[in-house]
Amino acid sequence: MSLIQVISKDFDINENLTENQLRAAMVDAFAYLIDNDFQKLIQILYKADVDQYKLKELLETVEGKSSAEVIADAYIARQMAKLETWKKYSKTQI
Repeated sequence: MSLIQVISKDFDINENLTENQLRAAMVDAFAYLIDNDFQKLIQILYKADVDQYKLKELLETVEGKSSAEVIADAYIARQMAKLETWKKYSKTQI
């Protein structure tokens, strides 16, 4: 399973995106959700298990990035961590 496959469970995205294109698509998606569907934003972050306290701290302290960028980076980082854990524990023991 790839990062894009994991993220595509929450978002309708092209599976042929580069890492930079994926981040840009996530920033755009979160910017839209912030402005138009905050409840869905909360649901997606909850489902992805993004730490709300860490995210709140990041939103208050990170400078030079929009809220959408901070949220997208936290979301992607959490999905990558979950993917790494899944890979680690899905290997069969010989």
